[in-house]
Amino acid sequence: MQIFIVAGMTCAHCVQGITRALEKLDPAAQVTVDLQAGKVLVESALPAEKLGEAIEGEGYTLVASEAL
Repeated sequence: MQIFIVAGMTCAHCVQGITRALEKLDPAAQVTVDLQAGKVLVESALPAEKLGEAIEGEGYTLVASEAL
């Protein structure tokens, strides 16, 4: 599982945009967004770099990432 700390997420529209972008890259991805914590948790076979690029492609700032 990859955990991304993301700045700029504020609402359900943000959650939908990030989730769609990640699922477009990997339709089998499991995506959980925690708005209050500013975290996006992703279970995917894709590398963290690709997932992070998808998040940034939606206009958000990737602050940090880590793998569990």
